[in-house]
This record gives sequence, structure tokens and C-alpha cells, in this order.
Amino acid sequence: MSTPGALEFEKPVKELEAKITELSRLVGGDGGTGMESELEKLRDQAHKRLTQVYNNLDPWQKCQVARHPDRPQFKALAEQLLTDYQPLSGDRNFGDDKAILGGLARFRERPVVVMGHEKGHDMASRVTHNFGMGRPEGYRKAIRLMELADQFSLPVLSFVDTPGAYPGKGAEERGQAEAIARSIQAGLRLQVPSIAVITGEGGSGGAVALAAANRVLMYEHAVYSVISPEGCASILWRDGKFAKDAAGALNLTAQDLLRLGVIDDIVEEPVGGAHRHPEQAARALGDAIEQHLRALSVMDGSALKQAREQRFLAIGREGLV
Repeated sequence: MSTPGALEFEKPVKELEAKITELSRLVGGDGGTGMESELEKLRDQAHKRLTQVYNNLDPWQKCQVARHPDRPQFKALAEQLLTDYQPLSGDRNFGDDKAILGGLARFRERPVVVMGHEKGHDMASRVTHNFGMGRPEGYRKAIRLMELADQFSLPVLSFVDTPGAYPGKGAEERGQAEAIARSIQAGLRLQVPSIAVITGEGGSGGAVALAAANRVLMYEHAVYSVISPEGCASILWRDGKFAKDAAGALNLTAQDLLRLGVIDDIVEEPVGGAHRHPEQAARALGDAIEQHLRALSVMDGSALKQAREQRFLAIGREGLV
């Protein structure tokens, strides 16, 4: 098991894992040291403690997990879930946006159109991908991909992980709001099956632009909200230090959103989050996508479009406060 950078609430587990690493080094390949049983006890203790921590995460802690730099993003998930991936670039209007990637691929031998946010994992890649914050050309690329899917009757898979659309001056000048609105419109009008997955952070319209799908799935420790906790706190309390309180009030966890009917399914993560065991997390996600895609594939285009529209119109009619 890898030990990625620990979050604040993981520190007790990290201390145990450090002991396990040191003891493993001492044991080495020698089976006669007598320390193997002690090592197994420590591993069992660390697993139990990690399970206890992750079974009791509060909304703010889930935000931190969702933003973990080692959490699998579009590129990593594409490598695990897709074959014959052929990226398509540009919006045929202004340029190419590296925050939103997409193209043609096969998902478990089935041709699909895929798209998703990429944040990057180090400073250089984060700058390249603009921290996963899409610009207008990114959302127009998404529209282009959805139109391509409709033209060739290919299902659409979207992987959402963004703090929100880029709010810069240039993006606004190039029609950010209009591009997001048209991307949502394109998603709602599709006559092919569409599945969106909130893999990490689903922020505001920048997330919905890729998530207007027949089925919206969420990783167990992902978050999805109309505004970030920090943004909410700055508006309501005029102080970002109240972000934890805002996270608790926003109903942004997968468990909250399933109860409220905003999402359709929760994909379980390995103990300790998807960033600890990305391959296991990808397999679970692939199985969930396959299950929902199979159910949607029996519907014709008009039924898919109508069901998708009714799904979103129903949000807020019951159970929401």
C-alpha cells in the first residue's frame, strides 16, 4: 500500500504506517526474525484505524479527500478504464483548453465518447491544465464531442473534477456563461446514453456543464455543490475561516445528494480513499458505469432525452429545503 501525503485527520494512521515501514525494513526477507507477527498486528491496527476515520468523515474532511492531489483524475481513469483512446483537441473556434480533455475510446469493448477535467498533480501540470478550471473553449470542445456522439450514436461518459469554471477576464470576454449554458443544453438534448461521474470535486456550473446526463454517479468521498465552501463562507460570513461550517450546510457529500435525488448512485472507494488504491477504485467505477450503461442501452433516443429532462426537472420538487 502506498502512503500518499497524509491529510490532517490521517496523522494518527500515518504514524502507524511509518512504524510499519520501518519494521518492514528491519524484517526484510528474513523469515526467522520473529517480528512478522508484530508487523501483522500493526498492519491490522492501521487498517482498523483508517477504516474508523473514513467511516466518520465530516463534510469538510470529505472536501479535503476530494481535493487530494493524488486522487485519480481523467488521464489516470482513462488509462485504467479505456482502450484505443484517441484524444480530440480544440473547439474549432478559438483554441484548445487543457483543463477539459476528451475524445473517442472503447469502454470494455464498446465505442464511446469520453470527456473530463484534468487538474494536474504538480505545479507544472496544474498550470498546464489550469487547475481543472475550464475556459469557454473547453466547454465548446465538450459540445463538439457531444454532437459527435449524437452523430455516430455513441454513449457519452463524463468525468467531473473541478473547483469551478475559470473566472478570469479573458474567459468572460470569450463568453464563459454562454458556453456553459450551451454545454448543459447539449447534454440535455443528447439522444444517446450519457453517464457523468463526480470523481473528486464538482464545483458550480463548471461541473454541471459536463454532468447533464441520464445518470450521475459519485465516488463515495467526492463532493458536488453550487459553490465551494470557501466561496460560500466569504459570501455568508465574509470570512473564509467559516468554510467548515459552510461545508456542513451545503449538503455536498455523495450521501446527502443521493438522499436528495441529485445523484443516482454512489461508487464505493477503497478504505482510505481512491488516492490510496487508484486501480481498485477504477475497477469499482468501471463496474458501476457498465451496470448503468447496460440499463440505458435498451432505451431509444427520444426516451433517453425525455428521461434526462424529467430527471433534472424533478430535482427540488420533493425533499429539498
